[in-house]
Amino acid sequence: MTLQRVKIFSRFERFWHWSQMLLIVVLLVTGFGLHGFHDIFTFEQAVTLHTAAAMVLLFLWLFATFWLFTTRSWRHFIPSLSGMWGVLRFYSFGIFKGERHPYRKAYWRKHNPLQALAYLMLKIVLFPAIWITGLIYLFYFAWRDIPDAAQWLHLVALIHTGAAFAILTFVLVHVYMLTTGHSFREHLMPMITGFDEVDLTPEEEAYLRKDQPQDIR
Repeated sequence: MTLQRVKIFSRFERFWHWSQMLLIVVLLVTGFGLHGFHDIFTFEQAVTLHTAAAMVLLFLWLFATFWLFTTRSWRHFIPSLSGMWGVLRFYSFGIFKGERHPYRKAYWRKHNPLQALAYLMLKIVLFPAIWITGLIYLFYFAWRDIPDAAQWLHLVALIHTGAAFAILTFVLVHVYMLTTGHSFREHLMPMITGFDEVDLTPEEEAYLRKDQPQDIR
């Protein structure tokens, strides 16, 4: 295995990442406004912005899901128990002792086991929870006549808000992780340029240099 700078994040992945980040920020800010945490927007403006951002993000999420399966990139998000304990141990106390990160990125495994698990839970638990509850809330007019509709709406709103706070926690942890280990710039640049240092097998390196020379430096 040799360490090489390789393009592991495609142009779409980078677009997806930054667009998703911007839309989530808009949703969080407008959502907090709807709950009365600030008065940056009027209630009507917050509702309009929140709904529009949610619809755009939902479309992006659906397209990204299609892209993940057609390109088989979903494999990067399947967690593995192999190496999980080492990564957990590192982030629990090894990082504070200056230990080396136990995981080295590979060409077909961009994320360490803990990252893969976190991203998977985000995609199959938190995102569906917030989309489903958000759409149920948005279309309340279509089911408001059922028995105890107001009580059900309250429950939907609680689940939606809880999922939003969970996503906010994920975002804060994600940003914090950028400050650990390497410099903030080193963590950030792969999602701007697409290139990062990964371990390559001799076969992978030979394949890239022959068939995709633009993706290896």
